[in-house]
Amino acid sequence: MTDTESPVGLAAVWSSLGGDPALLTRVSTVERPEVLPARLPVRELARACVGACALAAAELGTRRAARTPSGRTPAGRPGVFGTPAVRVDDGAVAAAFVSERHLLVDGRAPVAFAPLSRFWRTADGWVRTHANYPHHRARLLAALGTPEDPRAVAAALAERSAVEVEEAVHAAGGLAVALRTPARWAAHEQAAAVAERPLVERGRLDTAPARVLTPVDRDPLLPAAGLRVLDLTRVVAGPVATRTLALLGADVLRLDSPGLPELPDQHTDTGFGKRSALLDLTVDRDAFEELLSAADVVVTGYRPGTLDRLGLSPEALAERRPGVVVAQLSAWGAYGPWGDRRGFDSLVQAATGIAASEGSPERPGALPAQALDHGTGYLLAGAVLRALTEQADEGGGRFVRLALARTAGLLLEGAAHTGGPAEGSAAALAPVAGGSADAWLTEADSARGRLRYVRPAVSFAGGPRDWARPPGPWGADTARWG
Repeated sequence: MTDTESPVGLAAVWSSLGGDPALLTRVSTVERPEVLPARLPVRELARACVGACALAAAELGTRRAARTPSGRTPAGRPGVFGTPAVRVDDGAVAAAFVSERHLLVDGRAPVAFAPLSRFWRTADGWVRTHANYPHHRARLLAALGTPEDPRAVAAALAERSAVEVEEAVHAAGGLAVALRTPARWAAHEQAAAVAERPLVERGRLDTAPARVLTPVDRDPLLPAAGLRVLDLTRVVAGPVATRTLALLGADVLRLDSPGLPELPDQHTDTGFGKRSALLDLTVDRDAFEELLSAADVVVTGYRPGTLDRLGLSPEALAERRPGVVVAQLSAWGAYGPWGDRRGFDSLVQAATGIAASEGSPERPGALPAQALDHGTGYLLAGAVLRALTEQADEGGGRFVRLALARTAGLLLEGAAHTGGPAEGSAAALAPVAGGSADAWLTEADSARGRLRYVRPAVSFAGGPRDWARPPGPWGADTARWG
């Protein structure tokens, strides 16, 4: 099947961002079949997400590099051949999709998952829990009525059905989902609601005038230079998106509540190029409104409805900051019966049938990377970049929305178009991503110590090769624009 026909190919993904198909000729790929081995087309999905993001960056960078000081293009829009060549290397993409596993802090490897974050046998199958954060762990244990002992948790779960555990833990504010096959998920009401939506939801928020894109230098070409991004995201997908915007020159300020501590190593992996500050949005509203008044982009990744209740819906933000681009990310989508549920990549893999596809209903498997998180993160960054390009022509504040469950649907759709998952298991084929990642790793000093990390996978001619600054400690910066 050609890339044009594949639902996980670059052409389809680029189309979901509203991109001009003529620009696809500017993309070349280096295929490495040994990386990201899986039954599902993970390598293809990862390549398409990174490629679409890089092409959106090259497109916006060309527009800005072609502008005169007056903000006008001397001879109209840059042509296709004026767009920098984009190169997508499967090796770089695979390394980036497991960046958290390659990170070393003073030679120490981070701990990826807590002991209670795993699959467990139930009376009728399997359930996947997520308990990396203390508050989620406490809610899980409260729902099960057990101490923090894996043996006690296993015994309690073995007596209940998977769906019973799913509902009980959700009611307690915790995180657990039953393992489902793709067919079982397809019959679920939430799956039907997700399937009705496009991969990337895009639309207007207001009638603000066209954005004036100031010129940028070509060495390196930074498409997002001078743009201010408020980062209200946590964990992986959202921070990957804003890490990418920071690579491309944006001034990214991540804001976290002082009451929701972050995992330090996770923050380090996704904190390159950004600043990090603490701000209680329920108390420090004046400080937030001052930041919003100068922001070009707001990226949110909290559970649907959480920020809306604080007056931070896309419509409310655009009313106070006309012309803003609002990018929203969720696990299950902000609709359907699970529209208000928390979720993470591992849970979405379990619920949607991915884990059963990579293993079996009797023994679940996993993708070779948190591909839903990383893939959606690059798509979110690409969607923001395309929204900024469209604003330069048409004006108007914009919103873009993505969901991990919708990205999961794309991956499963890609498998269906190739006749189903390939034989073999990712776990059996490779411990990390397949092949050697040494070519994609580098080191730098930081406030957290000496870091080994993965170089950026987003690459185009004349673009940045690394982030302008290493990550700092969580919450160490002041909540103001630099």
